[in-house]
This record gives sequence, C-alpha cells and structure tokens, in this order.
Amino acid sequence: MNSLPANRYAIFACLAIFGLAADLVSKNVVFAQLGSPAGSTGWLIDSWLKFRLFTTFNEGALWGFGQGLTSLFAVFSIAAAAGVIYWLFVAKAAKSLWLTISLALVMAGTLGNLFDRFGLHGLSGPDGEVRLAVRDFLHFRFGTFDWAVFNVADILLVVGAIMLGLQSLMPDPAQAKASSDKEPPGDVATQAA
Repeated sequence: MNSLPANRYAIFACLAIFGLAADLVSKNVVFAQLGSPAGSTGWLIDSWLKFRLFTTFNEGALWGFGQGLTSLFAVFSIAAAAGVIYWLFVAKAAKSLWLTISLALVMAGTLGNLFDRFGLHGLSGPDGEVRLAVRDFLHFRFGTFDWAVFNVADILLVVGAIMLGLQSLMPDPAQAKASSDKEPPGDVATQAA
C-alpha cells in the first residue's frame, strides 16, 4: 500500500497554516502595540517566575546563537521546509498521523521565522534598512535566570522537535509486525502443554 490517507494532506495544511497565522498575527499585534525594539509591558507575572512581553530582533538562531548569520539561517529554513515536504509526501511518512502533526508544527514555525528573516514584516532599523531578523517578544525570567526571548514560531518548532524525538523512541509498528511474522512457531510439545 503506497498511497497516503487523503486526510493527511488536509491535516498537515491546516496545522501549518493555522500555526503560521498564529505566529505572524501575534508578532504583528505585539510589535504594533509595543513598538520595536525594546518595547515592554513590564512584568505581567512578577514573582520568582516573571513574564512580560518584550520586543526584540534576533539576527541569529535560538538563544541568539549565530548573530548576523540571517542569510545562512534562511537557507537552512528553506532546506528544512523542503525536507519536511519530501519526508511526508514523497517518502510517505504521512502514513503516521503523529509525524504528520509534528512536521506540520515544524513547518509552521520554520515559515514564520523565515518570513521575518526575509524582512517581509517591513520593520526597519535605525539606519532605515528593513530588519532581516526574527521578531521575538515572549520573555520569561526564572529567579535571576533570563530565558531567551522567543515567539510562537519557536514554540511550534520546539513542540514539533519534541514530538519527533518521542517518535524516534517508539517502536515502528510495521517492523514489529514483520519481526513477529518471521518468528518460527514454538515447539509443538511445548504448545500442547
């Protein structure tokens, strides 16, 4: 059986589109309300755990690694999106609902941050040039430890990656069935006992 369940295309498309929309709308609303960069609401949760909305641009990757390498990360994002499409629909991984959902989340996060890396948000820096950087705005602090500022696309990417990691720990049902089919039947005398 080489065909994919028809609903996998719809599930993938709906989750990817919804995730992308949630990311872009949340960025647009927060940046329009607070300005950029360094617009802040002040601490909305103010205890050992602190939370605020704080606008910033990230020209690198997660936790600010690779600052100034926006073009390189854009290329990685394009390759990741192409890889997701290939894995799901050419290599037929969409037979698994779990993989379909996890890769839809990865796709949504990838496209959301890619939108920003191309500067399609239209926000400019002090020099008047469009910022080729990801818009981040969710800021948590745990005691004295500041977590990296992130966005909805980052949440989607991390959840999708965790799901992929969990998938790698699960036994493949097709392989388990194939190996059980190959096991020779036990000793007839043992079975009769």
